[in-house]
Amino acid sequence: MEAPAVAPARVPVAVLGATGYVGVELVRLLSAHPAVELVVLSSEQHRGRRASDVHPFLTGVVDLPLVAPDPAVAAQADVVLSALPHGASAPVVREILARGRRVIDLSADFRLRDPATYARWYTTHPAPELLADAIYGLPELYRRELRQARLVACPGCYPTGALLGLVPLARAGLLDDGVVIDAKSGTTGAGRSASVEQLFAEVNENFRPYAIGAHRHRPEIEQELRAAGATCTPVFVPHLLPVSRGILSTMYVRVRGEPPPLGDLFEQAYAREPFVTLRGDGPPPDLREVRGTNRCAVGWRFDAASGQAIVVTAIDNLGKGAAGQAVQCLNLLLGLPETLALDHPALVP
Repeated sequence: MEAPAVAPARVPVAVLGATGYVGVELVRLLSAHPAVELVVLSSEQHRGRRASDVHPFLTGVVDLPLVAPDPAVAAQADVVLSALPHGASAPVVREILARGRRVIDLSADFRLRDPATYARWYTTHPAPELLADAIYGLPELYRRELRQARLVACPGCYPTGALLGLVPLARAGLLDDGVVIDAKSGTTGAGRSASVEQLFAEVNENFRPYAIGAHRHRPEIEQELRAAGATCTPVFVPHLLPVSRGILSTMYVRVRGEPPPLGDLFEQAYAREPFVTLRGDGPPPDLREVRGTNRCAVGWRFDAASGQAIVVTAIDNLGKGAAGQAVQCLNLLLGLPETLALDHPALVP
């Protein structure tokens, strides 16, 4: 008689900042991941309670106690995913890395390569010596580097939607003139902290731009577009939508000369990407088709009258814009199929 098959050991994983919108989305996705085991969850605000006390939908699924976000979690987890706020994440991450663990950081602390740029948009960097080690966590651009990373800097939500739409054009030398990024986000993009601007009565039946020319994701977008060959500085205008989750970005790129082969450029970039859906010049992307997923839908047109290429992307800001992307990076770090725990259809309606 053959011995029963022994299930492979699951990788122990910790989530810091597990009760915010991004953190609890990480917990939700990882709770169903067949190759990892959630062993530690942290929450400064709710420590001492259980995860299911704070988020009842986790009852019977994840009932772990919430502890302080302490580097000591490295003793229990092989990989730590940090959803701590910017500034608070870097010191903890430094200590976890020093203990030989790998980290996927979802704050802004390691996204910008230049500490002076970080200081201009945030504050003095708490761990500048680690910036050179951080790999930007957008698999469609840095897949090979991510497989060997010890520190992953997950992109911001707005940069993810903008970069997936514009990098193929930057690589083709088309971003040397005016570029406008008109992006709209659901309210969860602002986090779970209370503020007047996030009240239902302020958001419902309303639509407004904010942080024009002053949004902290702007230097991140510029950094990665320049790495792809862009020479212009895009105009970035974010807006707040009266929806919970999702980002729709419409990019306008002025093109001189003949219409560019947009279809060929996007096919070359993303034809084999598991989480990029190419809509082409058919019906443009919308938020509903990506809600609750790790997918990015991309559509495009060339407007001959104005000489502009128009690219539209749709992502879930908590999915491909944050937690889903982090799990995709985790799969790469662990040598697992990239789509594990992520290959599911959208939540419709």
